[in-house]
Amino acid sequence: MGEPLRTPSLPLVWATLLLCSCSLIELSHADLVPSLEILPMQEVQRKPVGKSLILTCRPTVPEPALVADLQWKDNMNNTILPKPTGRNQPPMYTETLPGESLALMISSLTVEMGGKYYCTASYANTEILETSVTITTYVAITWTNAPENQYPTLGQDYVVMCEVKADPNPTIDWLRNGDPIRTGDKYVVQTHGLLIHDVQETDEGIYTCRAAVIDTGELLERTIRVEVFIQPVIVHLPPTLEAIEGKPFAANCTATGKPVPEISWIRDATQLNVATADRFQVNPQTGLVTINSVREDDYGTYTCLAKNKAGVVDQKTKLNVLVRPAIYELYNVTGGRTKEIAITCRAKGRPAPAITFRRWGTQEEYSPGVQVDDERIVLERYFDEDRGESSGTLRIANAERTDDGLYQCIARNKGADAYKTGHITVEFGPDFSQMKDLPPVFTWDQRKANLSCLAMGIPNATIEWHWNGRKIKELYDTNLKIVGTGPRSDLIVHPVTRQYYSAYKCIATNIHGTAEHDMQLKEARVPEFVSAAVPRQLTATTITFDIRGPPTELGLPILAFSVQYKEALNPDWSTAYNRSWSPDSPYIVEGLRPQTEYSFRFAARNQVGLGNWGVNQKQSTPRRSAPEEPKPLHNPVQHDKEEPVVVSPYSDHFELRWGVPADNGEPIDRYQIKYCPGMKISGAWTELENSCNTVNVVETTSYEMTDLNGNTYYRIELKAHNAIGYSSPASIIMKTTRGIDVIQVAERQVLSSAAIVGIAVGGVLLLLLIVDLLCCITVHMGVMAAMCRKAKRSPSEIDDEAKLGSLYGWRFPLPYCSGQLVKEPPPSPLPLPPPVKLGGSPMTSPLDEKEPLRTPTGSIKQNSTIEFDGRFVHSRSGEIIGKNSAV
Repeated sequence: MGEPLRTPSLPLVWATLLLCSCSLIELSHADLVPSLEILPMQEVQRKPVGKSLILTCRPTVPEPALVADLQWKDNMNNTILPKPTGRNQPPMYTETLPGESLALMISSLTVEMGGKYYCTASYANTEILETSVTITTYVAITWTNAPENQYPTLGQDYVVMCEVKADPNPTIDWLRNGDPIRTGDKYVVQTHGLLIHDVQETDEGIYTCRAAVIDTGELLERTIRVEVFIQPVIVHLPPTLEAIEGKPFAANCTATGKPVPEISWIRDATQLNVATADRFQVNPQTGLVTINSVREDDYGTYTCLAKNKAGVVDQKTKLNVLVRPAIYELYNVTGGRTKEIAITCRAKGRPAPAITFRRWGTQEEYSPGVQVDDERIVLERYFDEDRGESSGTLRIANAERTDDGLYQCIARNKGADAYKTGHITVEFGPDFSQMKDLPPVFTWDQRKANLSCLAMGIPNATIEWHWNGRKIKELYDTNLKIVGTGPRSDLIVHPVTRQYYSAYKCIATNIHGTAEHDMQLKEARVPEFVSAAVPRQLTATTITFDIRGPPTELGLPILAFSVQYKEALNPDWSTAYNRSWSPDSPYIVEGLRPQTEYSFRFAARNQVGLGNWGVNQKQSTPRRSAPEEPKPLHNPVQHDKEEPVVVSPYSDHFELRWGVPADNGEPIDRYQIKYCPGMKISGAWTELENSCNTVNVVETTSYEMTDLNGNTYYRIELKAHNAIGYSSPASIIMKTTRGIDVIQVAERQVLSSAAIVGIAVGGVLLLLLIVDLLCCITVHMGVMAAMCRKAKRSPSEIDDEAKLGSLYGWRFPLPYCSGQLVKEPPPSPLPLPPPVKLGGSPMTSPLDEKEPLRTPTGSIKQNSTIEFDGRFVHSRSGEIIGKNSAV
């Protein structure tokens, strides 16, 4: 066998590989040709104008360190310099990049930059390296005038602008809302845009302008939103405006358009926008112009301008300034009675104001000229329109005292009203007419008396007092004192003796005359005996008297009536009870004992004191019994002869109130109320069966009935009860009002016998008339036929018959008969009844109800005073005037 295969050692292998690689490197360096390489590597660089560009020149040489003078030359064979430090960036420059490469930087290409560019270098100082690249420029699609929002005007032709620039030239087409647009009557595609004829609001939408360059394959779209604008139109501006001087003013200039027009106001006289002036404010959206305070010089012509993107429109208006009236003259005047008095008022304003007068406190104004209701008064008016002034004079002939007073002058024009008040004073002589009916002055027990004398007169009168034909101031009597000399004067008289009870004369004097008035001073005395006191109503515990007082003098009235009463078996009047009443009040003595005889005596009181007791009489009270009939506190309303009815203001409830009756010796423990619905049939009250309600109430004088039916009559009976029994019932008829949901049932009408007979007779007469009419038409017979024949007679026969008079000719015009008909009937010889006027009677509301007279607790055996003020009775317990007076 042979020898085994030996494996080479690892060091030997590595040495062999290193030797081979070195040999390959040396071989490659020996084959590499020095050159320059431009990146990107295309020989022709096609770029759009306006774009930036970088070209990199990279040496490909065995030894890069031997490359020198690497540079770029432009299309004019000029060396392109590196970017200078700290200076503006040139449009073209070079920049060294890592790896011994040189970059050509162009920030924005222009058409002039097109051409061949060279990159050169030297290698090992022996070899020149050079390469080139060609830059070709073109213009990309550029929108030069294609706004994205365009606004045509309604009704006009409009070109939707889409101007585009490109090289080579692009082709343009249009789309609307995604659909292609073809040239036709409505649309025309032009080089610079899309023409739309007669633009309407329906032409609004999204339009697309599409540009394409076939050579370069460039395609670009421009979306354009088209919104149709409408020119402004002024729809409201009055040709003339009126403002009032000194007052705020506002006016509207209303305009429509799209978009909403902006409104401004121009004053023609100055051609200034009033929004910039003081006192003026303008709302440009609404067109409202306001003036804080109008001046007279604001008068003039103004122009309202409405402007939007679609156009401008204007309209003129004239502002007239009304000057409010101002009264500059009105003087108070004075004149004598029976003389003529004139008061004049002058005012200014534009237009010149009309002037009138009225009495203060009234609304009736005097009319120009003679007054219809008083020919003494004449109103004269004068106008001066050029100066804006006017005057008015109110003349009163034969002036009277009633003409004295305040008069209001009214100046009025379209701007406003002005008011000023003046006074007319009518002078007259002294007058005591207001004192003629005054009573004498009374005094007693030497008390001082005041005689007051008041004289009416203008100017004020001077007053003197006379007594027994002499001036009192010359008597120097200390019992007579004068206070004041006019127009009021008081004479204080101290009647120490009876001679001073006499007449005194008051004499008043002014420039228009003198007047006198006599005043009487009398001595006052207590009243005389009461003329009569008659029991009018008796119960077991009360007696009501009718009292007739003694004769009185004017000025000294009766102030009260007093009574003393005691049981007849008691002889001592000092233990009697006392009671007093004011005049005209109910004279009721309460708290008496049943079946008891009493003694009464009466007296009257005036300012002097209590008169003597008189009219002594005895009166017995009846035995205990059922209470008196209670009195309902309601005011019924009576229509014709029907029974009075109390009307409830409500449809479903009613409050019954009553006064406390006399209990006749036993206290009232309850009241019984019974109320039944019903109606009147043939004049008789009929109650509805099984519909009555009965209730008992205690310790109250009112009861509210509920769950009533609307528009229904109720009979209500009220009785009082005590230990002895029930009183006689008090009865009223009450009617509720109509409720909202009430269904009214018509009452059955019952005809009287006379009406039935009248209807029967009328039916018979109507039947006879129909039969006669049929006879006239068919066989020409009957009353109507005879009247028809008479109408055809000769004129002589008609005249003879007319002399006798016709009873029926005017009553029955016959349309079926030939001949002349009577056109208008003569007046009836019989008195015909007036026409019947239908309508309901007015609803009368209940009157105000008064509180019942209540018996005070513990009134028995108490002294008390009763006073009546015309509406209410006031009772006071305790001591009274003239208590326990001796006989």
